[in-house]
Amino acid sequence: MAKKRHQERKKQDRQEQVERSPKHRRQESTGRWLWEWVKSVSVAILLFLVIRTFAVEAFKIPTGSMEETLLVGDFLLVNKAVYGAQVPFTGVRLPAMDSPERSDIVVFQYPLDRSKNYVKRVVGLPGDRVAMRDGELYVNGERQQEAYVQHTQPGSDYYDPQFEWQRQHLAPEVDVATYRPTRDDWGPILVPRGNYFVMGDNRDNSQDSRYWGFVDRNLIKGRPLFIYYSFDRSKLQPLPWLTEVRWSRVGNLVR
Repeated sequence: MAKKRHQERKKQDRQEQVERSPKHRRQESTGRWLWEWVKSVSVAILLFLVIRTFAVEAFKIPTGSMEETLLVGDFLLVNKAVYGAQVPFTGVRLPAMDSPERSDIVVFQYPLDRSKNYVKRVVGLPGDRVAMRDGELYVNGERQQEAYVQHTQPGSDYYDPQFEWQRQHLAPEVDVATYRPTRDDWGPILVPRGNYFVMGDNRDNSQDSRYWGFVDRNLIKGRPLFIYYSFDRSKLQPLPWLTEVRWSRVGNLVR
């Protein structure tokens, strides 16, 4: 019995010596540091995903449909909470702080391909009558003053078969049989409940509601806040994202 107790005591002493050894302390310290690092990274990733899903998300401008308000190569931060962010994998939306208003710039899922995000300006609210006459926008019979709009191809109006969808939403006084919409002359169109009519500020170079129809409220993701980065993609220089930065646009609010 005494011999057994002696062996156990020697074994305990060896274990204590190992625990007090510099090598063991280094291993223990490395393990603790690695665990803390994993925890910190996991928390950071979780916070990033939560913020990206429910608060703000980055978005880049791929086309010139919103020039001069937004340029190709602008990178935006979009407020997703303002219109009520959608809970992933569900049809549930969080309570909205505001509703889209006329002249708001919004980011939304393209109705014909929801894998794509578009950015346009709201020009027609649910129940509005929208129309264009000679390139001028009218809402509920009143001509709109739009200082942000530009026309790059004045006098070059044309018909496109894509406009034919408008026949299903014409105001009662319009003769459907003779209706022939063009880019700059169409309507009045009645905006259905729960939908919005959107257009690009570059009116002569924008694929918008004139071509493919309304934007359902549930497809609107958010409102751009400001430009956090911008570079000129048209310049044929090495590393344009570094050498052609538009510093004057960085930090500008989106209106």
